Amino acid sequence: MAPLSMTTVQDHVALAEIELCGELMIAASATEAERLSPDRIDEVLKVSAAARTPSGGPSGTPLTP
Repeated sequence: MAPLSMTTVQDHVALAEIELCGELMIAASATEAERLSPDRIDEVLKVSAAARTPSGGPSGTPLTP
């Protein structure tokens, strides 16, 4: 029987999304407010307000309440 090779597969997009989610959780746990404001979320995610679309969502995707 051939030994199993140890290969590491990384999905860099998934890892980046997990890191961003972690940053949002840290920011949410540090605030006394009920939820993070859109401006605070942009700050945590390092997104400029100018990059937001008029509908408020990424690439024209409307945000749902």
